[in-house]
Amino acid sequence: MQLISKTLQFLMLCLLITGTSCKEEYPDLDDGLYAEIVTSKDTMIAKLFYDKVPVTVANFVALAEGTHPMVADEFKGKRFYDSLTFHRVMDKFMIQGGDHTATGGGDAGYKFTADFHPSLNHDRGGLLSMANGGGFNTNGTQFFITEVPYPSLNAYDNEGNLKNCEQRGVSCHSIFGELVKGIEVQDAISNVPVQPRSNKPLENVYILKVNIIRKGSSAKSFNAAKVFEEELLNVEAEIKQIQEDKKSKLEEEKKEREDKIASASVGTKTMLDEYTSKTTALPSGLRKHVIIEGTGTKPKAGDSVKVYYEGYFLDGRLFDTDRVEIAKKYGMFNQQRMDANQYGPTKMLVSPDARMIPGFKEALTSLNVGDKTFFYLPSHLAYGERGNRGIPANTDLTFIVELLEIVKK
Repeated sequence: MQLISKTLQFLMLCLLITGTSCKEEYPDLDDGLYAEIVTSKDTMIAKLFYDKVPVTVANFVALAEGTHPMVADEFKGKRFYDSLTFHRVMDKFMIQGGDHTATGGGDAGYKFTADFHPSLNHDRGGLLSMANGGGFNTNGTQFFITEVPYPSLNAYDNEGNLKNCEQRGVSCHSIFGELVKGIEVQDAISNVPVQPRSNKPLENVYILKVNIIRKGSSAKSFNAAKVFEEELLNVEAEIKQIQEDKKSKLEEEKKEREDKIASASVGTKTMLDEYTSKTTALPSGLRKHVIIEGTGTKPKAGDSVKVYYEGYFLDGRLFDTDRVEIAKKYGMFNQQRMDANQYGPTKMLVSPDARMIPGFKEALTSLNVGDKTFFYLPSHLAYGERGNRGIPANTDLTFIVELLEIVKK
């Protein structure tokens, strides 16, 4: 009877204290670590991937709970995210928060190296990911929540290799959670009116509170401050090793490319010298030798044509081509160019007003369909005293050009 009486007293006490405090918080959630993000638009619940990216999750949790060991003195012991805003909102992209200055340039006095996991990709909406300034060690307090897939933000490429995140223009963002409730809240925030060209909401959307919810023994034992300090050193060492390995690989690939170019160029120089000896000089100084004589018509001024071209320095080195097999032979194949369909016959305009070097414009006017011709361009008919992207000033150039067809209008 005494035990029953105490149980009844406990239940009555629960009812008296707000009527909810003794209920399990979000009973439908599975075991795990969660962030309850209470906003001025409503509440979102995110499951945090502490088993895959423990350092990045520990950073977020410690900031939310006011236990972060690296924050500046003014933020110590304070729940960092409470009362901040989503200062950057881009519809059909993401919402970003976590900056106490609401400018996009604020931090809490530290930067850290985030960890990444190859299974976590920006392939859907509702993902929590770290905002950063570019590079591995530029992460801090700012995070964003995706609205749509955005694979260019992934840290890993399609082959599962960690990208060169230190390279300018390369985006690498660490995903550390995903919304399991409140995806419609993310959508509501992403749709708020913003200031032109700044993506800052006209009216503040507040992060009222970020509460961390622990379900199950593993999540309850996750000590964010301790994990951050202990695991960060391992992540930094791992990233450093990856960078060193990548640097060594790039150096090896560069040497292989240079050796391949040097080997191919020896035979090519002999060929170019032979062609040069057979050229006929035109009044402009352009020199021409027909390798294969075509039987087609000559294009008129204003016609568009399709050609194959190969451009060589006098020592036999290739500097440009639209032929895949030639690019590969000289170690100059570019996969991005291939992906953009920029190999293969090139469409050109036969005109004195065409945007190309003088010698090449003249060369096109001298060809018949089917001609494969060698041209020697003195520097004044090429890039002259200014040079151009890897071509030094006052450099003579050679081209092999094959006129395939006149494009019908």
